[in-house]
This record gives sequence, structure tokens and C-alpha cells, in this order.
Amino acid sequence: MSEFVNQNRLLHKKPVIVNCLNIPRPAEGEPTLISFDNVTTLFHEMGHAVHGLFSDCTYPSIAGTNVPRDYVEFPSTFEEDWAIQPEVLRNYARHYKTGEQIPQDLLDKTIRASKFNQGFDTMEYMAAALLDLEWHTLTADEIPADVEVFEEEALERVGLKHRAVPPRYRSAFFAHIWPGGYSSSYYAYLWSEVLAADAFAVMQQNGGLTRENGDRFRNEVLSRGHSRDPMKSYVEFSGAEPTVEALLIRRGLTDGAQ
Repeated sequence: MSEFVNQNRLLHKKPVIVNCLNIPRPAEGEPTLISFDNVTTLFHEMGHAVHGLFSDCTYPSIAGTNVPRDYVEFPSTFEEDWAIQPEVLRNYARHYKTGEQIPQDLLDKTIRASKFNQGFDTMEYMAAALLDLEWHTLTADEIPADVEVFEEEALERVGLKHRAVPPRYRSAFFAHIWPGGYSSSYYAYLWSEVLAADAFAVMQQNGGLTRENGDRFRNEVLSRGHSRDPMKSYVEFSGAEPTVEALLIRRGLTDGAQ
């Protein structure tokens, strides 16, 4: 997702947004079929797109997706789960020859497969995110001489030193936090997923895919940019601050049963 024109009332600008999705070229004479991963990416990027399209802010610097890094992936991650909702799925997941909708048992298998090994994935991500924070809370006179020793001690300190589950990126090649611009913010992906999972659960508990729910999400989240504190926007939408329960269900780490 990119913005050609950033919405703002200051200069009377309406947003111009583009989504680009690179899909593997099919063999000659064959149809272009989209994988489940690419469908998920399409929905994800459309979440960024509507964040820009529905922006209603005065200043361009705080409009649309110009929000804190740990909030910008919230609307996009939130959109992903709609890709597998029956009322949405039936509109596009059809056999290209027969028009038959995707069988429920195949969809169930795909969803189960997406939750495979999430304990490992979550732990390696948390190790990297907390390692990032450990590096970026050092003072100038605390810079270690031995990077590997510091890393080992940091992971031990946060309870994530496990030989079988190393951090996703080791310190020497952690591009996200050095030249990549995520300095002390690599945790943002998971926090955005907390917000997304909680928001999706809130919608499901209040009627699901309804115009009323959509308008509330648009008015309280998508349109606000960074014109007010992001947590206030979230609470205005959901009625409460998020919890991790919906995230654990989304990742398959619990079934939600009490």
C-alpha cells in the first residue's frame, strides 16, 4: 500500500491510495490462481488502504497511516481474519472451473495448518522483540564488548533463553533494529496483533459483519489517524482496552474455553 496523496483538510486534499500485489505468473494458457498466503496479504494490504482512504484529519502529518509503529499494523492485521469468514469467503473462494465454493473441510484444514507450531513462532518472535528492547535501553557507557555474551545474558534475564528456540534474528544480523528503523519497536507486530484479534472478537460478539460495526470501526479507528491517542481510539471503538485472550485463540495457543 502506498499513498500518492495523503488526506488532509488543511490543504483540502482527498486521499489517493494504491495497492500493489505481486502474484506469480501462471503457465501460458492457465488462469491466474491466488494462494491462501497471497489472499491473506491482499486483505492485509487492503486494511492499510482503507486506513488511508477513510482518513478524516486536518493535518497531513497525522492523517491516515501516519500513526505509531505499534498501531499502524492494527487495521491491516484486523482485515486478515475477514478473508476466512463464510460471508466473505463465499464471494471469492470458488473453483475456477466449476464455480463450487471451497469445501468446509479443506478450509478447516488450511486454518488448522496456519496455527501449526505457533508456540515456537511466538517464542522466537518474543525473544527477538525483547532482545531489541534490551539493546535500546542501554546507556552510552553500557555498550558491551562481547555481543554474543550480552545476547545470552539478555535472553536469560527475560526468561527466553532456550537452545531449541533461538530469537528470530541474532544481534549481529538484526536488520530490523539497526538500519531497518524499528529501533526498540520490533515488538510492534505482536502488539498490533493483540489489538487486531481483540477488535475482531469484539465485532463477532456484537453481530459480526454489520454496517453498524463497520461504521464504528471507520469512525473511531480508520478516520482518526494520530489526531488522538491510539488507545483512546481503540477504547472508543471497543468499549475497553484489549486483552491477550483473543490473540491466544487467533494463534491456536488456547481454544478459549474457561
